Amino acid sequence: MMLQITKNVWIQDSEIELTAIRAQGSGGQHVNKVSTAIHLRFDIKQSSLPDNFKINLLNIHDYRVTSDGVIVIKAQRYRSQEQNRADAIQRLVRFIKKANIIPKKRKQTKPSKQSIQKRLDSKTKRGKLKKLRQLST
Repeated sequence: MMLQITKNVWIQDSEIELTAIRAQGSGGQHVNKVSTAIHLRFDIKQSSLPDNFKINLLNIHDYRVTSDGVIVIKAQRYRSQEQNRADAIQRLVRFIKKANIIPKKRKQTKPSKQSIQKRLDSKTKRGKLKKLRQLST
């Protein structure tokens, strides 16, 4: 099967390595017996993603991306393995999509004359208030 990232970008399920592990934290007797957490590993360099996706993903400084270029996601939010597997895959898709979004460049703007005047008036008013306090003591 294939996993859809965007309209034109797909990745093979075989490129995603899913491993069931025991979940951390409290959970009573159930947590010690069953491996419900999912450890997802996705090698960016070996994947079939387009080059621009790979470059963007490798340039992200995120704790989920190792120095070898492998995305590691640990899903243990739910009590069932199937829900955690779906959650891990969904988080991977969101991470890849987020890496491809190019932020808009900020246009430099000047503050309006009215906003400058308003700021200066409030500073003057505050200064006068402090001056009155100083005179009254």
